This record gives sequence, structure tokens and C-alpha cells, in this order.
Amino acid sequence: MKIILLPLLLVLALQPAWAGIALNGTRLIFDGNDKEAPIIVSNQGEDILVQSWLEPAEGQPEELPFAVTPPLARLPAKQQQLLRVLYAGAGAAEDQETVFWLNVQEIPQAASGDNVLQLAVRQRIKVFFRPKSLGSGAALQAPAGLRWSVRQQDGKPQLRVDNPSRYHVTLVDLALKNGKELAKAYMVAPGGSGQWPLPATAAQLRYGIINDFGGHMEYAVSLELGQEASPRQLEPQDPQP
Repeated sequence: MKIILLPLLLVLALQPAWAGIALNGTRLIFDGNDKEAPIIVSNQGEDILVQSWLEPAEGQPEELPFAVTPPLARLPAKQQQLLRVLYAGAGAAEDQETVFWLNVQEIPQAASGDNVLQLAVRQRIKVFFRPKSLGSGAALQAPAGLRWSVRQQDGKPQLRVDNPSRYHVTLVDLALKNGKELAKAYMVAPGGSGQWPLPATAAQLRYGIINDFGGHMEYAVSLELGQEASPRQLEPQDPQP
């Protein structure tokens, strides 16, 4: 096995593959008052082709009333390409936010010579479409509006979160005071919920949420069996709950 792997490791060391593309955001917010949502792809590597396409998120219809243009573009080294996500004007929910994926894949030029490893690197970010009916600003209040509770299910305590808002809320690093991690990342859909088993009937939680700008905001909540509570946002100097 060592004899087989060594040549491959030498090839990887001598001919590294570098990802040349970068997006100017970790998520894309599509305001329904606008005709499109733009995002910029930068190429810091060699001349490449960039392929872009959309995919539905889990639980969403397969047929998306959205498109991305251009779906395929040549992007020279050290240049940028503007991608535009377009809405057909109908087909998306009008009473809540819709989420789907934008995929951007780098297709390198064919390399000459033997023993050259090429990788097609793909970046994937979420697109959040907010119809006109939702107005503006309410998305910022959605994380504080989450309802947390501890309930019994099949004789065992369960932590539950409910999202009464019309926006998606992305939780990250959900953990108990003792350091036990409950979830690395979880997105609560509008009107949706999530739950996790607990080792006890009381819980002191700390977690983060990802805002529209890709920033990380910390929240905490303390619960006992049968209680329901809203979280409080923590300041950077706040101690662990």
C-alpha cells in the first residue's frame, strides 16, 4: 500500500490544485422589490470557465421559478464576473421567505503533460428570496422571536425550538452549558421547528445565528421542563450562561 500511495503523494506535492474563484458573499438576499439579486465571482487563479446553476433546498419544490445568468462564462485570470439571479415573477411563496442554493463551479483549462491532477472546485451558498409582502426589517427580529421549550417525549426530555416568523433562522454551535454540542448547524424554516434529546429536564443553552451579512450573533436561553422562553442576545463580554 505504501508503494502505491507514495507516487500519488509526490504528484500532489509537485502539482498542487488551487481554488481560483471566490464569491463576494456567503449568502445572497433577494429582495422581492428588486428585479434581480447580483453576486460577484472573482478569479485569482488561471483562466477558467465558471458554471453556475440553482438547486432547491430540502423540502422545496424541484421546479424553481428562478434562473441564474450567465450559466457559463469564461473568466480570465485576475478578473471578475457578475452573476444575476432572476425571478420569473410568480411561483414563489408570497407569505414567507423562500430559500434555495446557488452553485458556482470552477472548470480549469485542460492541462498538458502526464500525472497532473485537476479538480473542479464548487462553491455553494444559500439564496433567500423575500417577497414584497414581507416588507423590510422584520428579518432582523426573527432570531429573537424563537420560542424554546423543554418537553417530555416517550418519557425522555427533548429540547424544542419553534420559529413563528416568516423567515429562516440559521442556528450554529448549539451547545449546553456543560459543553455538550447538540447541533453544529441547523436552519429553522418559517413556521417550522427542531428538537434534540436532552440529558436532563433543565437546559442552559448558548448558540449563534448567522445574519444577512454572514455575521455571527450569540444568544442564550435557560429552560426547565414545561417552560417556554425567548432567547436573549449576548454582548461579546457576556459570560457563559
